[in-house]
Order: sequence, then C-alpha cells, then structure tokens
Amino acid sequence: MPSARFVLPAHRTSHRATRRATHRATLAFLGSAAAALGVLAPVSPVAVAPAAADETPYVVSVGDSYISGEAGRWAGSSNADSDRADALGAGAYLDAGSSESIERCHRSSSAEIHIGTAPSLNLACSGAETSTSTGDRFKPGLDFYDGAEGQGQALALQEFASSHDVGMVVVSIGGNDVGFADVVQTCVLDFLYSPGWAKDYCHDDNSVEDAFSASHLAQVRADVAAGLTNVATAMRTAGYSDDEWTLLLQTYPSPIPRAGGFRYSQSGYTRQDTGGCGFWNADADWANDTALPAINSTVLGGLADSGLTNTAVLDLAHTFDGRRLCESGVGLYEEVGLASWTSPGAVDRTEWVNQIRTVSTIGSGSPYYVQESLHPNYWGQLAVRSCVRQAWNGGAPLGGTCTRTGTGLTAGEPVMALR
Repeated sequence: MPSARFVLPAHRTSHRATRRATHRATLAFLGSAAAALGVLAPVSPVAVAPAAADETPYVVSVGDSYISGEAGRWAGSSNADSDRADALGAGAYLDAGSSESIERCHRSSSAEIHIGTAPSLNLACSGAETSTSTGDRFKPGLDFYDGAEGQGQALALQEFASSHDVGMVVVSIGGNDVGFADVVQTCVLDFLYSPGWAKDYCHDDNSVEDAFSASHLAQVRADVAAGLTNVATAMRTAGYSDDEWTLLLQTYPSPIPRAGGFRYSQSGYTRQDTGGCGFWNADADWANDTALPAINSTVLGGLADSGLTNTAVLDLAHTFDGRRLCESGVGLYEEVGLASWTSPGAVDRTEWVNQIRTVSTIGSGSPYYVQESLHPNYWGQLAVRSCVRQAWNGGAPLGGTCTRTGTGLTAGEPVMALR
C-alpha cells in the first residue's frame, strides 16, 4: 500500500483551536442548561480546559514497543562492557521522573516521538496489543479500558486531546497481536537446540505456522482496524473533526539481515552467544521475505479496513538496512575497536538493533531486559525520530519511506530522509 499523503491547510492550528474552543463552549452551555432544567444532555465524558488559540500542536504516540522507546537506552552493543553502549543510563525508561508511569512500558527518553519541533506525549507501551491486557503486567491497548490498573491508550489519548491541541497521532500496532515475541523465541530456541546437520527451523513449526495462518492474520487485521478506529473515536470525542489531525501509521522494520548479510557463520553457537542473533539462515530469509511482509501487509490492511481518510503511512521496512543486528559492516564495540558510543563514527560502525537476550544470559544485577531484544536501540530510535519530524512537516503531516542517506550525525541524529 503506497504511503498516503494528507496535507492540511496552512492555517490549521488556529482553525482547529477555534473550532475546538467553540465545541467546548457548546458542551459547557449544554451541560449548564441541562443542570438548570434537570435533564440529561449529551456532554463530553471527560473534563476539559479551553486551549489557547495559538497553542502549539502536540504529536502523540500510541501502540507497542516499536514506538514506546524499548531498547532506547543502548547505542550499539558490547559483550565486554555494557557501559560502552549505555547512552541513557539506568533512568532511561523512567518517564514519570523517578519511576515509570506504567511499569515495563519502557517509554524511553530517546523515543522517536520526541521530535523537538513540536511538543510530544508518549502513550505507547512495550508489549501492548490492540486490546488491553490485565495479566501479570498491565498492558494498555488501543481501547477505552478504565480500571484500577490504568487506562487504555485510546481513553488516555481522548483525555489528553480534550485539553491539549493534538495535530498528529503516530501509531505502531499489530506485531504483538501476531505473536512476534513468541516467534522470535521459537526461532532462537530452534537454533540453539538443533545441530547443524539436522537443523530445526522455526518457520515450519506448528506454532509459527499458526501465527501466520490466513485465519489468524485476518483476525489481527480486523483487530488493527478496530484499534485505529478507537484512536479516531477518541479524537472525535475530544472535539476534533477528522480533518483537524492526522493518524500516522508506521510499519515494522527488518531487524536482522538475510542469510548472506550475517557477519557470523550459522555453524556453532557464535551467532547467538556472541552476536545475539540466533537464527538459522533459512529462518532469517523467511523472516525478511515472508514474516515481515505478512505483518506489514496485515497492519496496512487494517488501516484500509478502518475507512479512515486522515491518514499517512511511515514505511520503516528497510530503515535499518546496513545497520541491523549481526549485519556485516557493523559490529560490537570490541569488534570494531571503539571505546564507547561517544567515539567518533560509532553510529556508523555499531548496530541500530538490540541483541536478543535470553533469561539465562541476564543474571542478578544485569542492566539488560529480555524485552529489549530485537528492538531499535538509541541509534535506531533517533533515526526514526528524524523521519517522524520530517513526517510532521511543520504541522502539515505527510507519509513516506524512511531511509538512511548518509553517515555521521546531524544535530545528534543519524542522517535520514523521508521519501
């Protein structure tokens, strides 16, 4: 599906604020009249405060770990000394000051939504699906859940947008609904526990085939459509017409290369023990040629089925090509001879995707989380941030393909272009 371009008129900010102020005034009047007459009136379900006519629009992120900022602490990887890659330190995910607003959502300070040219809010949560989960850990989905554990992301967006001017909502969703984490775990375990002369591939395991079956992907597509519709409903309930904001849906990037692009042989255990990328060649090819396109087409299908027109697509499928986990041309700090992430050239010689870690490799006192595995790291977050800023386009949002176009850093970020 090509990236849709939706450009709002230059006077959108004052026009939107004026319309929303009028909307709120109308709701307030109806509420007062209803109270005076002793009858019920259709008023907004949330308390709102008028927005200033010249308020700078916010960009807001909702969705899963690929937009929350998961793994954003680490700039590259080192098996010798974690400090070499520790760009943000232990407070990387403490979005509420001294704690996380929702435990393990991992909303890092390097998250892509913090573009700088507009105020931002990160409502995304690592591990989130389209629907809220209240299991071992609370994971808010793109719904209106309201309970003791917290709120669904659509409800949180609605309440925020009711008292703040929101111009763009960036969404990443669907990967967890397919079962991304379980598939990766299956692939790594098959790599570690089958010999080279009798390889056990994950792509033909029953659980993986079920995850990518036509019926399951159809259900995920419907769930994505429902989640995106909830985002639109939240904005409408908050007082916005559809032409006053843009939904920017991003696709998922390729995190590992195809077979020919690995710098470690599939023989032995080096690919996982050193590189943290335990996939057999055949599974790596399947991941790039079949799994990733299937997930992205399912997500884009959900967007089409939602019927929303105020949308654009940020295509990330090949954003990290050349900088992926275990890819030739980049390496661990000790492999490329660099002291740390602050060394000149580190962004071009180290990976932009975090290593896959297992529970057995993270002992007591380890600074790593298993959930950081195979996610865009600090470099990756800043690369996508550049493209989100370009997609914001000064308040006239548009879509496109996010591509690396140069080396080095510009204003502290990798050199990227939205095309």
